[in-house]
Amino acid sequence: MKKQFVTLVFILCTPFFLYACSTSGKEKVSQQQPTDETQALSAEVAKVYFTREISSESLVRMYEALERPATGKVAVKLSMGEPGGNNYLKPELIKDLVKQVNGTFIDANTAYGGRRASTEAHMQTAIDHGFTAIGPVDILDAEGEITLPVVGGKYITEDIVGANYANYDFTLVLSHFKGHAMAGFGGAIKNISIGIASANGKRLIHSGGTSTTSWGNPSQEQFLETMSEAAKAVADYCGENIIYISVMNNLSVDCDCDSNPANPEMGDIGILASLDPVALDKACVDQVYASTDHGRIHLIERMESKNGIRAIEYAEEIGMGSQQYELIDLDN
Repeated sequence: MKKQFVTLVFILCTPFFLYACSTSGKEKVSQQQPTDETQALSAEVAKVYFTREISSESLVRMYEALERPATGKVAVKLSMGEPGGNNYLKPELIKDLVKQVNGTFIDANTAYGGRRASTEAHMQTAIDHGFTAIGPVDILDAEGEITLPVVGGKYITEDIVGANYANYDFTLVLSHFKGHAMAGFGGAIKNISIGIASANGKRLIHSGGTSTTSWGNPSQEQFLETMSEAAKAVADYCGENIIYISVMNNLSVDCDCDSNPANPEMGDIGILASLDPVALDKACVDQVYASTDHGRIHLIERMESKNGIRAIEYAEEIGMGSQQYELIDLDN
């Protein structure tokens, strides 16, 4: 009774957080206030798992916490990093998880030049950055492209992705959360939209659905919303055969696609995982705002200057997931 009273007082004093103890002893935190629609946490609220420890063991632990085993031929979607940058997820961090799921690294060629714009150069980058030493690498659009239908969008009716994506049964989306010069931040939504799209698909997204030959001149909102529509196409295609894990380290304001990214100006935060990419991206954004590290101001400025939150809001609006989530702290 005493514990319940203390918890009640804490809720009343701190309306943005709700703590409760599960029977397993794990701490659960809701980052969202109940609204008229939700009233309170329910079975429909997404679970987002969190640990502050960034290690190979923690990545495996987060995967297992999701309780959705990767089966069949498994694709591991991550960026292998533009040469010149050094903030991408390192092979030594992710190798245990990749080996456990017997995964194949997947990515698609870029649409902006650089040293990942061709399959040959992209594969050389994968070799140079150490990814081929721990698993096979598949550049998805090496043999062409296919389209996935977009349901409920207003800018695009199909998402153009690398043809080889059809060869996989399950996708493990392994994202490095960080800033991004155009989208404000990059997380799970960006990783499966622009990341899986072929070069033509990337141009379609960047142009706000108007071109496969140029980036066009869309409004920021149009670009972000098109990105979310493309992400939804991938999520819908996969159904339940997809999971999302995001690592919040090397928190630069710039993306891993940048060959000369700014150095991180805030400390690492941890690893988060969910079955809901919208909830996961929202939780990562919330962790930046909740950080006591003064350096967070730079990443926050980057996210806000590009209205990055709009990608999350719109993804929820078109039914990709929910911003309402329950944060489960695996360290407690």
